[in-house]
Amino acid sequence: MAEIVLKVDKIAKQYRLGVLGTGTLSHDLNRWWHLARGKEDPYLMVGDINNRATTGESEYVWALKNISFEVEKGEVLGIVGKNGAGKSTLLKILSKVTTPSEGEIYMKGRVASLLEVGTGFHPEQTGKENIYLNGAILGMTKKEIDAKIDEIVEFSGCERYVDTPVKRYSSGMKVRLAFAVAAFLEPEILIVDEVLAVGDAEFQKKAISKMKDVSKGGGRTVLFVSHNMSAVKSLCTKAVLLENGEIADYGDTDAVISNYLTGAENIANHRVLNISKEGFTIKELGVRAKGKELTDPILEDEMVEVYFTYDNQSTESIHFTLNFKGEDGQVFMTTSSQHQPDLVKKGAHTSVVHFPANFFNEGTFNIDLKVVHGGKMPIIIEDDALVFLMNPEEKPIGSWMGKKKGYIKGKFDWT
Repeated sequence: MAEIVLKVDKIAKQYRLGVLGTGTLSHDLNRWWHLARGKEDPYLMVGDINNRATTGESEYVWALKNISFEVEKGEVLGIVGKNGAGKSTLLKILSKVTTPSEGEIYMKGRVASLLEVGTGFHPEQTGKENIYLNGAILGMTKKEIDAKIDEIVEFSGCERYVDTPVKRYSSGMKVRLAFAVAAFLEPEILIVDEVLAVGDAEFQKKAISKMKDVSKGGGRTVLFVSHNMSAVKSLCTKAVLLENGEIADYGDTDAVISNYLTGAENIANHRVLNISKEGFTIKELGVRAKGKELTDPILEDEMVEVYFTYDNQSTESIHFTLNFKGEDGQVFMTTSSQHQPDLVKKGAHTSVVHFPANFFNEGTFNIDLKVVHGGKMPIIIEDDALVFLMNPEEKPIGSWMGKKKGYIKGKFDWT
């Protein structure tokens, strides 16, 4: 029978927007009075779901609600979802950085967390001193750390700077050293947030390979959050999909990722955003075949339009950047309106970017949207802002009906 090393039982986390605690002495006293009499916290009976794109009716919000799952020894659990879905909040609760408002967590063994670049490092201490500091926090003896120190330093690739204060490290060096410490000091549960994205491609490959070894060879458990679906597919044996602070899917990794990327709720070819910052509001984002309605399917052999509606009251120049991602979650193409500085006018308007027919291959595509202020500062970043489906063109009977490889297919002139 498989050994359960982590059990999450109906945990939830509630925040009051804009304040610490409940924000007022009267609310804190009211909460204490209810709890002292054995009654339920009155503020846990109110609150909106965690949907950052809408304006709620309550000043309380549920960052997480009714989260339950189990993780077996040696299992690698992927946690996926859009920005703001509650992934980092969940990991902070599991790492004991914060406590849940409701529910229970049962853990067996030591936990090492890699949640943010440089977490747990003292900037004035050297890399080597921080290795011993982190090891001591994890409950390791000096003798145990001595036995691992050479492997940690070699894996991190920071040999030359191991006696340099960490404050002089780049973000990539910090995450290399932090991951090496967390992986080699043998915790029973390793929790890794999106921080691996800071590292270069070579280190990401090493880190994923090490996490595989840790789980399979060492029998240790890994919880892994990433927007890189290729890494999640490669590494994870199971996955959890979070939406608005709740579990939308849980189980086989491929099935969960497919649900995340191609779920019927996501593929709508249109989304109302209404996100405002620095005097600029992005209202809607949509994809359609030229001359057709949003509800019409888009075929490969049709021209494609991606359009934005917005209200611009900013005093700075504005441009849009779009990242296109395929079904593996990898960005395969980027386009920007930066070369047209006068495109975005004052007031309420619509901007459109045009793609020729036979440009996109059939399949499902995600769009990441950035609104950039003054030519260099992103003021709105919306990952997975829209998902659209490119349908195969109609083909004559007798022609090959299979799907071509890749995300872009071009019809070029051959001579």
